[in-house]
Amino acid sequence: MNALLPGGTDTPLAEAWVSTPEAKAFVEGLHALKRRARPEEIARSALYLASDASSFTTGTALLVDGGVSINRT
Repeated sequence: MNALLPGGTDTPLAEAWVSTPEAKAFVEGLHALKRRARPEEIARSALYLASDASSFTTGTALLVDGGVSINRT
């Protein structure tokens, strides 16, 4: 079993929570890449895990978080 661990993603639901320029800047600042993911970026990682390309990938937590897990603000 594998897990996909996404960072902040630019979706309509997220937009409702991050609705001010200050809030957007704060969330983006949490990521080493200084931006939120596009949904298709997260989808590509999910497709990898669902594809034969990941046939020997097991028991992993795939970080797709734009560096939020390593970033210190």
